[in-house]
Amino acid sequence: MNIKTTLQQAACLRRSSTTVAAALLICAGSLYGASVWAADTTSDKAAAPAAGSPAAGSPRILVLATGGTIAGTTDPRSAIGYNSGNVKGQELVRAVPGIEKLASINSEQISNVGSQDMNDEIWLRLAHRIQEAFDRNEADGIVITHGTDTMEETAFFLQNVVRSDKPVVLVGSMRPDGSTSADGPNNLYEAVEVAASPKSRGRGVMVVMNDQIHAPRWITKTNTTAVQTFASPNAGVIGYVDPASIRFVAPVLASTRDAFSLPTNGRLPRVEIVYAHSNMDGVQIDHAIADGAKGIVLAGEGDGDASREALDALDRAAKKGIVVVRSTRVMSGFVNRNVEVEDDKRGFVVSLDLNPQKARLLTQLLIANGITNPGKVQQAFSGTF
Repeated sequence: MNIKTTLQQAACLRRSSTTVAAALLICAGSLYGASVWAADTTSDKAAAPAAGSPAAGSPRILVLATGGTIAGTTDPRSAIGYNSGNVKGQELVRAVPGIEKLASINSEQISNVGSQDMNDEIWLRLAHRIQEAFDRNEADGIVITHGTDTMEETAFFLQNVVRSDKPVVLVGSMRPDGSTSADGPNNLYEAVEVAASPKSRGRGVMVVMNDQIHAPRWITKTNTTAVQTFASPNAGVIGYVDPASIRFVAPVLASTRDAFSLPTNGRLPRVEIVYAHSNMDGVQIDHAIADGAKGIVLAGEGDGDASREALDALDRAAKKGIVVVRSTRVMSGFVNRNVEVEDDKRGFVVSLDLNPQKARLLTQLLIANGITNPGKVQQAFSGTF
């Protein structure tokens, strides 16, 4: 069954007295996965029946497609097998019943990859296009279709580089088109709903998945395959959404910092994540030093700790001017300064609430903007709340 057939059936269910939940069970769809690069950035106005066209003055939403499970199709290699990034963004939009009533929608293809293949080139392309669209007043909000594997990283990156109070909403799915309970169409509908809402103004970048709205700093993927995979362990969701309403439960927080400048050479500095474990030596850290890393993030045990040998290796890195950040492999909690590790003496930075992958991103942006002094780096980690 293809995506159009699936969603036509869901549309019929919505028109009947059958519950919305039943309709969504049939029509949902999405994923995170692997595919090939597709540098197609042609604009395509999402077609809709004249009867369902948005009224004049409706919000203008630009959908930027990057691939992922939401753009994937099932594969017979296993009961849950699929291929990421097989469906273009304009097809995704056209296949969602009623989405054309929410806003005037245009779609562009930025890439078509599984999010495990997300890279600096795509990130910078995405950031430049978002900023361009806002600066030229081409859109009132932006929706990014994305795989779930690295969605939290892309969201956090964009939160730190986009200069606008207009909303940017990332959305994906855990199940592809053709699966028995695809979640992509409903997620995409709700993402456009959030991006088009006046309530979203000033909230910056958000992630919409499974009827929930999350902030980039807090969100993380917690399950490999479950639809309810995203959570914000240290803060909770910032809102809820369904096809009829949007309810924010957190206030709009005014930012006290400027967005970071993007690197002019097209690449972010090399920052490695080293995973701590029992019986750990310093070999991985010494290799990172030898490989030219500008920063090292420790995915530490507990409160960002590691073996004596590993900490000694991090000392060697810090003495060479490499930015050293202690994070944790634990799901929730803060990494605190100077508890078991003498951070002041060693010249280390702690990630506070940021997990290793987000700590890496912030370290990359800081180094790219010429900020490498441990004190100033620590101040930046504290100032991204």
